[in-house]
Amino acid sequence: MKLVTIEDKGREQVAFWTDRGITPLAWLNEQFGTSWDTDLFTLLQKNQFTALRNWYCNEHGQLASLASLPASDVSYRALYRRPRKIIGVGMNYWDKAIELSGRPPEDEPVIFLKPDSSLIGSGEMIRLPVGAGQITAEAELAIVIGQTCKGIGEEQAMDVIAGYTTSLDMTAKDIHARNPRFMQRAKSFDTFLSLGSSLSTPEEYENLNELEIQTVHNGHVAHSNTVNHMIFSPAYLISFLSNVMTLHPGDVILTGTPGSVTIQPGDVVSCQIDGLRKLDNRIESETRTL
Repeated sequence: MKLVTIEDKGREQVAFWTDRGITPLAWLNEQFGTSWDTDLFTLLQKNQFTALRNWYCNEHGQLASLASLPASDVSYRALYRRPRKIIGVGMNYWDKAIELSGRPPEDEPVIFLKPDSSLIGSGEMIRLPVGAGQITAEAELAIVIGQTCKGIGEEQAMDVIAGYTTSLDMTAKDIHARNPRFMQRAKSFDTFLSLGSSLSTPEEYENLNELEIQTVHNGHVAHSNTVNHMIFSPAYLISFLSNVMTLHPGDVILTGTPGSVTIQPGDVVSCQIDGLRKLDNRIESETRTL
């Protein structure tokens, strides 16, 4: 199942993304008298997502009876705006870890949190803070949690995933370079996380390890790598994090980047992953009013 969040009639709401086009979930409710919530985050919070996924697997042929919107005519938005937790993972590809530290990676994941005030969606502007120095952007595969879990093992971890999406994580590199303890500040400016508009459920990928993540800068693929080159796998990350904190439906885990690019006003930075809509954001300087 593939879903997208779109703007329709002034509201951000979830829709099915199929080969025929885009069908808002609200249209399904109107046609068949169902009562699915049309906000993806609420759908996850109310534990309706698994039921919708089961319906889709068994009854998705009914979608063919509904109208659809051309994919090119739709305004796409971030999947949702206020996740309870956005958890970042640093240096999670072998090449990237050695490039940054000059030595093999740590025995445990490097983690940090992103505030929801940093979150934007595709097509929105990334604003470079005045005086922050060099800013970098990193494309990452993001995991959306679908079930509450605490203290689970790797063998259970993949069962709690609602799906995957694209993301871009920004860092004020000069601030972080002054002192590693400044990482949280360097990661937390407004617009420093872009979350994709599409979500693909796990069954959409026959072999997740072969999935390629690309950091694209001004139309050029600057970095790319596959999931099987992660130091800590998605299953390990979910298990590890669930032993630190309870994970809730709608929580987002950023799994690390194959490589970062330095961004300047006027640039366009993108995250490209097969099976998901490309995530694009343009860069501008922040303006301050006194």
